[in-house]
Amino acid sequence: MGGLSGRIVSGLMGEAIDWRAGMWAVALLCGVSALLFLALTPKSRGFVPQRARGATGHGILPRLLALLRSPQQWALYAQGFLLMGAFVAVYNYLGFHLVDRPFSLPVWVVTLLFLAYLSGTVSSPCAGALATRHGRYPVLLASIAVMAGGATLMIAPLTVVVLAGLVLFTAGFFGAHAVASGWVPVSAPPASRAQASSLYYFGYYAGSSVFGWLLGLVLTSAGWTWFVVVTLLLCVASASAAAAALHSAPNGRA
Repeated sequence: MGGLSGRIVSGLMGEAIDWRAGMWAVALLCGVSALLFLALTPKSRGFVPQRARGATGHGILPRLLALLRSPQQWALYAQGFLLMGAFVAVYNYLGFHLVDRPFSLPVWVVTLLFLAYLSGTVSSPCAGALATRHGRYPVLLASIAVMAGGATLMIAPLTVVVLAGLVLFTAGFFGAHAVASGWVPVSAPPASRAQASSLYYFGYYAGSSVFGWLLGLVLTSAGWTWFVVVTLLLCVASASAAAAALHSAPNGRA
């Protein structure tokens, strides 16, 4: 909902006034959200801070290094890195594709494309329920397949097909992310679960930064079709990483 509201607020304000107004609107939204968080979040209870131990004990660095020696953890981090990279890139550049020919959509309509984020509010809990029933590994692969299928539809020169592809692509991403992010801590040693989650989200946002920029170069130099091909390659790479390290994981079932 945060990503959705930020995109729509900035887009509509930018269209109505200018891009600076869009940025100020998002800054105001963030400031109000921060104040509400400080005012409404209940105080922690039962939390006992612990002093970090040295490198020879069980401090943060040994825990991180132990996680980085796990092929299963690397495969899960790869899901965040590759899939989030593909997801952010599509939402960064699809608007430029749709305001161009043959679509020629107005900017305010393109801004509303971010309502497709709402498909993730459905696919995330559905993926969790399916993982409980059938296991994490097959649901992860199925979600990646849905994501790839949606990306393929976005090659079509028809607006309705592109929009359907975007909804499928988004639903598949959030399903895969729900499974992968939830799998990371339960597959890590109990004392390292916080560090495992931090590494996953490091890869998650690193992917958005790297591929959110890199696929822009692909789009400007090779066109939309090759942009989608590279997006599909990212999906294939994430599925390959999962197949190599997660197919026989003992915790592949929820």
